[in-house]
Amino acid sequence: MPAGMKPLEKFLKKQTTALTRAGGFVGGVADKTSSGTGSSRRRASLSRVVPFFRETSPETGLAREVFSPDTEDPPSWPTATGLVPAAPCGGSGSGDVRSPSLSSDEQSSEASLVMETGGGGGGTPIHADTPDNLTLLMLDSVAGKRNTHCTETLLDDFMLTHPIFLTAEKFQQFLLQQFSLQTGGQVGEPREGRGGEGALDGVERKKAVLSVTFKYLDTFRELLQEERERSNHFPQDLYLCAVKELSRYPELVEDVLKLQRWTEILHCPSEEEKESRKKQVRPLFRHFRRIDACLQPREAFRGSDEIFCRVYTPDHSYVTIRSRLSCRVAEILALVREKLQYSEDQPVLPGHLVLVAVTSAGDKSVFRPSDEAVFTTLGVNTHLFACEPSELDSLLPLPEEIHWSPGDSKLHDMSAEEVSNQLVAFDWELFSCVHEVEFICYVFHGEQSRWRPLNLELVLQRCSEVQHWVATEILQCHSLPKRVQLLRKFIKIAALCKQQQDLLSFLAVVLGLDNPAVNRLRLTWEGLPGKFRKQFQQFESIADPSRNHKSYRDLVSSLRPPLIPFTPLLLKDLTFLHESCKSFHGDLVNFEKMHKVAEMVRTVRRYRSGQLALDQDQAPSPALQTKAYVRQLQVIDNQNLLFDLSVKLEPRDT
Repeated sequence: MPAGMKPLEKFLKKQTTALTRAGGFVGGVADKTSSGTGSSRRRASLSRVVPFFRETSPETGLAREVFSPDTEDPPSWPTATGLVPAAPCGGSGSGDVRSPSLSSDEQSSEASLVMETGGGGGGTPIHADTPDNLTLLMLDSVAGKRNTHCTETLLDDFMLTHPIFLTAEKFQQFLLQQFSLQTGGQVGEPREGRGGEGALDGVERKKAVLSVTFKYLDTFRELLQEERERSNHFPQDLYLCAVKELSRYPELVEDVLKLQRWTEILHCPSEEEKESRKKQVRPLFRHFRRIDACLQPREAFRGSDEIFCRVYTPDHSYVTIRSRLSCRVAEILALVREKLQYSEDQPVLPGHLVLVAVTSAGDKSVFRPSDEAVFTTLGVNTHLFACEPSELDSLLPLPEEIHWSPGDSKLHDMSAEEVSNQLVAFDWELFSCVHEVEFICYVFHGEQSRWRPLNLELVLQRCSEVQHWVATEILQCHSLPKRVQLLRKFIKIAALCKQQQDLLSFLAVVLGLDNPAVNRLRLTWEGLPGKFRKQFQQFESIADPSRNHKSYRDLVSSLRPPLIPFTPLLLKDLTFLHESCKSFHGDLVNFEKMHKVAEMVRTVRRYRSGQLALDQDQAPSPALQTKAYVRQLQVIDNQNLLFDLSVKLEPRDT
């Protein structure tokens, strides 16, 4: 992964710089360095999600209350009754760290996880324990099923969070060992309080192992399918063991047949799937444009997917490479070198090459040869360059990213309803592609994660893209009356997105209108009718970060799923939970924290519990034009350039 900043962090830094230049950023903290691990950089940027919400009141210019774990005390969330923390927490000084993303009804479920452990028969919370003992406790619970609801909750908690404290290889090996045991004893020393009742007989243990395995395969199905080429033999090995036990335990026959079907699904793709994935080469958002590709429904990206991408040279010529999404930088450079070898424009083959990401503002990030999956980390108008180390200083952004001139917008010919419908449809496609585990991988593992959060990174990039699109369209409009019309249209688009429960585009549009380069256009805002001003003030109040974004959270709690949340705030909450409470105390896992993390991830599942109702009744031809426009937005993400355009439209002395 890259040594530079992630797309979200780049955007945060640019927003911080812009607010500082406008004189409205008070007490903000910007990341000035790209040192440290990618995981720590990502968490730092997300725990300071402040620049996503403009921090000054449009009327008074005074700073509004903003919560940041790095600079302020955490909000005082009420303590769950009867819930004893599994281990002492650090960082915040609070023993109970509750999810600020959950409504009051959802938070009450955090106190409901009560497990009956052997001997006592009473309800006790899950205490910190070793990974092996936690796995045994889960198997005991599944086998006994003394409390079905608690068993399902514990099993789901374990499946969602076990990558934090247990490698996949060790977990799979542990399940194989438990299935192969022939007596009632447990692996390792008996734990305190289990006694003789803690032991399971053979058939109970084997059924429990198979039940856990089915839950594991169902949760990680798409991710495991991608790994079939990486010698993931766990389902096959367990199936062979189960077949040998059928003569002794005929009760297992249905589970063995089910395991056989899972083995075929994971390791033997259908001919249609093979042919589909063989032909499918997909461009990413902005780095290789194909109209026919952008009109197709968005599917989840996997590391093994092949994509097209342009890699530029210092003279702004480029080569188009076809590469796996997860390939290493060294492989990308090898493909570039091979292309340059046969290029007529490259008479001399370059020596040692490095891969560099160059933003529209001229910032450069040099990738390490071992970095993987760098394509989804690129910013909105960031491009890849291959050059020799001595040419680094000569790298410049592409001319089309620097030179923009005012002109009429295509948006004038489109209705707000058409644009909002296409925004919602595309956001839903992107959000539906994100696997639940990507949220955990993004925050907890970073670049060391087994599964890259590719689709989540694209959602974050889309949020930044929509914000800059709003500012770009307004600042490119030279006519004052037309700028006022665009303001009205964007406010109406925001209202329609909110009505369709797309809070990602809703807040992105509001924050785009709150961009300092747009907000300073006094003459433009004065031309806005009072009805629209009042409506936009209501939208600003929802984006108000005071009291830990209470207005936004109240709005979310009033909506019924399905909906599209403002994903950066979800990640901020998850990051705060991670940094406020320790995951480990020596060899012990703080499973109470794991439960809270799983609760937050389950909110994503609830948001996607149904199919979002999309209003797409427009005529075919205009709908296709609007769809292509919305999915390939032309934006300026250089805040300095946006300010220059703003000053040209309305000089400072007006």
